[in-house]
Amino acid sequence: MSSNVPDLSALHALGPAQQPTYADRAAVDETVARLRTMPPLVFAGECDDLKTKLAAVARGEAFLLQGGDCAETLSGVTADNVRNKLRVLLQMAVVLTYAASVPVVKVGRLAGQYAKPRSSDLETRDGVTLPAYRGDAVNGFDFTPESRVHDPARLLDVYNASAATLNLVRAFTTGGYADLRQVHAWNTDFVRDSPAGQRYEKVAHEIERAMAFISAIGADPDEFHRVDFHSSHEALVLEYEHAMTRIDSRTQQPYDVSGHFVWIGERTRQLDNAHVELLSHIRNPIGVKLGPSTSADDALALASKLNPDNEPGRLTFITRFGAGKIRDGLPHLVEKITAEGVNVAWVCDPMHGNTFEASSGYKTRAFDAVIDEVQGFFDVHHALGTWPGGVHVELTGDDVTECVGGSEELLEMDLGNRYESVCDPRLNRVQSLELAFLVAEMLRREKPVQS
Repeated sequence: MSSNVPDLSALHALGPAQQPTYADRAAVDETVARLRTMPPLVFAGECDDLKTKLAAVARGEAFLLQGGDCAETLSGVTADNVRNKLRVLLQMAVVLTYAASVPVVKVGRLAGQYAKPRSSDLETRDGVTLPAYRGDAVNGFDFTPESRVHDPARLLDVYNASAATLNLVRAFTTGGYADLRQVHAWNTDFVRDSPAGQRYEKVAHEIERAMAFISAIGADPDEFHRVDFHSSHEALVLEYEHAMTRIDSRTQQPYDVSGHFVWIGERTRQLDNAHVELLSHIRNPIGVKLGPSTSADDALALASKLNPDNEPGRLTFITRFGAGKIRDGLPHLVEKITAEGVNVAWVCDPMHGNTFEASSGYKTRAFDAVIDEVQGFFDVHHALGTWPGGVHVELTGDDVTECVGGSEELLEMDLGNRYESVCDPRLNRVQSLELAFLVAEMLRREKPVQS
């Protein structure tokens, strides 16, 4: 490891938030040492490619679609699950690209999204108190003392599950599944009967006609047959991210090779803390979640620490205000950052500020609030003449009932039917497609910069 990356003990001395509490340090050291010998999950050159794409987003020439699970599970690493998540993102990207005529940068919230920050360290049920579930990277979901122990060996399971997921994603994206000639095949089962699915079929027919024309004049570009797809997750557990930070043989620069894009959460973005310190040293493109408590000076200080050279594509600010706060809270951030000439891509996370507990006890989000936050995000950028660079959404490719509303008119009483998330509620496939059409309409009203 290069001397300019602090070692783990130096990072822990900064008092990082939201970390596992491991009982056996020897077991932790053994796990970290094992992780350090594992091959990279992604390559530095791929991270650089994504950085170039995100620079185009920051300039107003492209749009970022970032989506996937709230919290991946080790048991969820199946071919069907991975394909379903990829499929909904491909469908959304096609809608955004075709309906808004804007290049779409595709990033999955997958192959590493196994750790979750929690508002409380403990959970009590029926008088029994146990450690809170912090994601499969840390402990188990089952409410038993054995399951809830913080186990460092799980980090090796996360590595292996992420490798399997990336292997499948690469096979799908280069092996024919992402071919635009599959555009109808992506619209299967229950989606086709929904209003969004029927709109999608019309888009698919138009794309097919356009492709037939292009083929008839003798063109067959490579972009028809494969897509660039990158992975991302929150960089939360320091042992894992540090062990996966390696020196690139081409440039002698450190990269976190656990994913192409990693971000710092709202709960761990303290300027003088370990997460900001570690990510300030790696060369990946990185993100920071900014909530309603963020001041413009906070954002400027983060930009200065994380991107001191003001490198295009290096830094993405992911705003998560809530539908009721974005129109008041976002403008002063964007104004000040823009006035200072800071290179940053602005992306909207319309999920995390809009969570509430239904009367049934389920955590949920209202589809209308999600859309309202995205609309507020677009409105603010439109008024300021800046570019609304993308959306960051928690979604699944399955027919779940976790968020209420949308064209299916899911009600709070429906939440128990197929509530499968182990953490936060996700948009289902129909709601995700609906979101894509609504965002495409918002994008059409913007004028992307022509390169």
